[in-house]
Amino acid sequence: MMESVLLYTVPKAESFGVAIAIYFYLTGLSAGSFIISTLAYGFGFEKYKPLGKIGVVIATVLLMIAPMFLLIHSGRPLRAWHLFIYLNGTSPISWGTFLLTLYPVNCIIYGYFMFKGNAVRTKLFGLIGIPLALMVHGYTGFILSFAKAHALWRSSMMPILFLTSALVSGVAMMILVTIIRDKLFTKSGEVNFELLEGLGKMLTWLLVFDLFLSLSDIGVHYFGEAESHEVASLLLFGAFAPFFLVLETLMGKVFPLILITAKPIRSVPVYGFAALLVMIGIMTMRLNVVLGGEFIPLL
Repeated sequence: MMESVLLYTVPKAESFGVAIAIYFYLTGLSAGSFIISTLAYGFGFEKYKPLGKIGVVIATVLLMIAPMFLLIHSGRPLRAWHLFIYLNGTSPISWGTFLLTLYPVNCIIYGYFMFKGNAVRTKLFGLIGIPLALMVHGYTGFILSFAKAHALWRSSMMPILFLTSALVSGVAMMILVTIIRDKLFTKSGEVNFELLEGLGKMLTWLLVFDLFLSLSDIGVHYFGEAESHEVASLLLFGAFAPFFLVLETLMGKVFPLILITAKPIRSVPVYGFAALLVMIGIMTMRLNVVLGGEFIPLL
């Protein structure tokens, strides 16, 4: 009886990579900063008015930079126009192509009317931009959740995880922007602590919700089928454990949450340090999801 041996030389292909993780991160920052910008001009929260103009400028610039990483990753950037011609109504990528075009255009129009002082049209395009901002980042989560061959991505929670982390990183960035702007670009050099506290409260609740979603998702994977259990073990006990448990969860979420809720130590430097840790933690989350999802070879 002869023993048969199956030989193959098909290499493990990487669908995504670091460039895609950076793209996810930048679109999240853009969505978060745009929504903060609309709090005053769209919803009338005057306390956040100092962040209106700078928020829309940052959101627009980031959304112009982010697609560059998609083009770099594609390897054929000159063929990007095919996405507008060859449409697939069931593909999140087709939808994303138009969202990535409409959203920055709306940001520019919204910013134009804001700088011109047209309150009515600023509010109109601000409110139009909120669902666009959410969809631009939400569709990236749908792209991953449709990848059935990768257990870490195959979760209906992925879109809401991406949206929540986008808001978390956006608010954290605006805390840093507030500190830098007030320290360096105002005559007094005094930081608007009332504004900082408002952003801090917002960040607190977002971090709590983000932690709940993240731990729920990893728990479902850990107690799920064999493939899901394997990827959860990778994040909890394997090669990605230092990044998921330490950088993303403890240093990027739990420790900042303690810092901004501990009233006796709250100060401008503490808020700034906590916000920086959060931004690092969310970037680590993007890398964990993208690279961790592809770390285990497909069978």
